[in-house]
Amino acid sequence: MRVALAEDGVLFREGLLMLLRAAGHQVVCSASDGDELVTLLSTQPADVAILDIRMPPEPDGGLITAERLRAAHPEMGLLFLSHYAESHYLMRILEIGTERIGYRLKEKVGSVDVLTDTLTRIDNGEIVIEPVLAKRLIDRPRGDKKNIVAALSARELEVLGLMAEGRSNNGIAGQLYVTPKAVEKHIANIFTKLGLHLDTAANHRRVLAVLTYLRSQRTEV
Repeated sequence: MRVALAEDGVLFREGLLMLLRAAGHQVVCSASDGDELVTLLSTQPADVAILDIRMPPEPDGGLITAERLRAAHPEMGLLFLSHYAESHYLMRILEIGTERIGYRLKEKVGSVDVLTDTLTRIDNGEIVIEPVLAKRLIDRPRGDKKNIVAALSARELEVLGLMAEGRSNNGIAGQLYVTPKAVEKHIANIFTKLGLHLDTAANHRRVLAVLTYLRSQRTEV
């Protein structure tokens, strides 16, 4: 896979470069800030760009850079890395796009297997969200009766949380130790309760369900 990287921390950038090369990926360019990455990618194609959220141009240069890259290269995947799992970052990221995009903690991509799995899923068109953020949302009490997801059962919330991580039906089934058919039933119930109609494409309904869920939790996280 052709990968581009922008990270202003020299030690982390060099470590990530080593991991990418060890995994057999082709690093087409490496930059210390967003402006440099945009310039380099104007002449060198990449399948996925990895961006530090907090890098020049300040304060959240990775997000600004990603907006420019998505406009110039709409088919390129984007992987955001940060030391922090923040819901407001996630909402900004999902405003940039809901396909071929991911948000992971730096400390969680320190192995070849995890990094490659994340990049592959993004390159395949998925959304990949840091599990700790999805879990934090799931674990919060639902005391607000006006919460749009208040009608969901505990199991449906679990399924929706795993959907928010970008997992497929089979992946959700594996995590919950249930059959894919059971997952399909839970997802159908979620779509119905959230008012996502059958005339909407399945993948789009899936994204809308996740966005509805995340937005409903935004003020509580």
